[in-house]
Amino acid sequence: MNDPKLAPLLARIADALERLAPPPPPPTDLTAADAFVWHADGSRLMAIAAVNRVELDLLRGIERQAEMLLANTRRFAGGLPANNALLWGARGMGKSSLIKAVHAAVNAKMPRAIALVEIHREDIPSLPDLLAILRQVKRRFLLFCDDLSFDGADTSYKSLKAVLEGGIEGRPDNVVFYATSNRRHMMAREMIENERSTAINPSEAVEEKVSLSDRFGLWLGFHACDQDTYLAMIDGYARHYGLAVDAATLAAEANEWSITRGARSGRVAWQFVQDLAGRHGRRLT
Repeated sequence: MNDPKLAPLLARIADALERLAPPPPPPTDLTAADAFVWHADGSRLMAIAAVNRVELDLLRGIERQAEMLLANTRRFAGGLPANNALLWGARGMGKSSLIKAVHAAVNAKMPRAIALVEIHREDIPSLPDLLAILRQVKRRFLLFCDDLSFDGADTSYKSLKAVLEGGIEGRPDNVVFYATSNRRHMMAREMIENERSTAINPSEAVEEKVSLSDRFGLWLGFHACDQDTYLAMIDGYARHYGLAVDAATLAAEANEWSITRGARSGRVAWQFVQDLAGRHGRRLT
């Protein structure tokens, strides 16, 4: 290694490797779009041209939840204090749809006020890296994680707790965090019960896990809908998309569809409307 002839050779090898390496991706312009997806591999944000969403007025049976989330988001967009929000409860009742609809509704009144940034559940450990990027930008960001839950020996919830409220830096003033979960405390019941039965101090072990949900100042519960609400959802979709079907036929077919699915929810209603539109040769635009 002390041979002076090796130094120029190693330098040429290093230069060659640098030429072969792909150039680093250019930084994302966070003012160029209203929605982004975070990719932890490469620590990059990908702009989304069009968000897959439903109009806020079409979300039925969750009017109170929509009112509260919209008010919280408007305050945040206006530079006022706002809470992190946890939308929890029954599957298919519009939790993630509501977040995307509220984001669009706020930006419709206040153009470019908030950018929606989706982070996938498995990328939660990289959340500090994402916040470090967003903290440097003047724009306000609604950070969104769908179907957030933790199982078994998963300890990534600890990093989320620290980022939301407990860390030295805490959550940046220009970021609010919205999450959806089928579980109120984002932990499986058997996981909580196991802590109670095996920990040296059961109450402390359980409190450490369920305290994650306390970092969300706004809790919105979603519950399974009844038949009237289910039919109101379908009627709203049918009128919005101009599907001319008489009320009795629409209700009968919708009820039959829900029976085959064994459930009534906003997701089931939307799936029925897609089937109905397809059978009638109509595009849902």
